[in-house]
Amino acid sequence: MSEAFAIEREVCTCGALRRAARTVTSLYDQALKPTGLRVTQFAILKILDRCGALPVTRLAAEASLERTTMARNLDPLERRGLVRVGAGEADARSRLVELTDAGREVLFEAIPHWRSAQDRIARRVDPDSVRALASALSAE
Repeated sequence: MSEAFAIEREVCTCGALRRAARTVTSLYDQALKPTGLRVTQFAILKILDRCGALPVTRLAAEASLERTTMARNLDPLERRGLVRVGAGEADARSRLVELTDAGREVLFEAIPHWRSAQDRIARRVDPDSVRALASALSAE
């Protein structure tokens, strides 16, 4: 058997995880649709609710997003009045993001929809297995 044939039959971990991530993201986005949020935006609101106002760079790190991706996610949230982006207190060049009252309301409205997606996925994939995979892949 040739090496190319063996590779062709082998499951590519990266490809399988990317497909799974797209499927899971789609399930959450569909569940959150009544709130007008995507799952990444929901996660941003959750982080801001938990941590309070944060510089964009720190918020991006908390959400495991690139700074430019964070900026693209913040734009629609800011337009909807769910977050406020302004100059940082210590450094006017830095941008500070804070959750607004409207953002907090939408976040709490979204939680049951998020929970529904969580439960739906948990029926298909054991949450302990998800935690174990995430832990194994993030360990150095």
